Amino acid sequence: MHVGQAHELKPEDYDFETMNLQVGTRLQFITHRRVKPVQHFSSLIGYVKDEYIILKIPMENGAPIALTEGERLTIRVFSGVKVCSFACTVERVFARPLFYVHVSFPKSVQGTSLRTAMRVKVDLPAQLAGSGGSQACNIVNLSVTGALIESKRRLPQDDDTLTLQFVLKAPPDDQEVKVNTRASIRNVNVVQAGDGETFTYGVQFIDLDPVHYTLLQNMTYEALLADRQKIV
Repeated sequence: MHVGQAHELKPEDYDFETMNLQVGTRLQFITHRRVKPVQHFSSLIGYVKDEYIILKIPMENGAPIALTEGERLTIRVFSGVKVCSFACTVERVFARPLFYVHVSFPKSVQGTSLRTAMRVKVDLPAQLAGSGGSQACNIVNLSVTGALIESKRRLPQDDDTLTLQFVLKAPPDDQEVKVNTRASIRNVNVVQAGDGETFTYGVQFIDLDPVHYTLLQNMTYEALLADRQKIV
């Protein structure tokens, strides 16, 4: 999938340590046994530098995917403001009950720099509250710094700061977390549609809770790994 030039630069070579991999780091696990590479998700168990890396075997439909020794893989991981990837091969498979795999230590790592505040396409119901009371709206994209909001009603023009409330799902079990934050209006547009006018508001979060910031970071990360077409 493609993220436009506004979002990323040309790939560069990086040291393995640049990725700052920690136990439990979520990563994309790509197999190449078909014409089109197949993407799975895995996590890091550990590694011995210059020898091997230990990964959880990805699960599919409740069962571990089949892997064979010598099979070629690509591993991709989001690290800070970079997406890093490297090639490796399966060295040894440890099946039931552990389900982990030793893969070769990479000879090289390529990384692509990204914008620090990428926006992700979403469709989230939300509530906006200002001097004129509360009204329903829809969030159409989100980042760690702000959101783009659509509303059928115009907000009071003297409102520079609002309260925005919406729900995010927290991994790993999609538990709902209510986000309630102040936001300042940065821009306003009016879109003519078949059913009348829609007002769009670009807002910037004010003093976002660090827990909610981390959730938004994770959402961006998931979009980068799973469906980069969601990146605005």
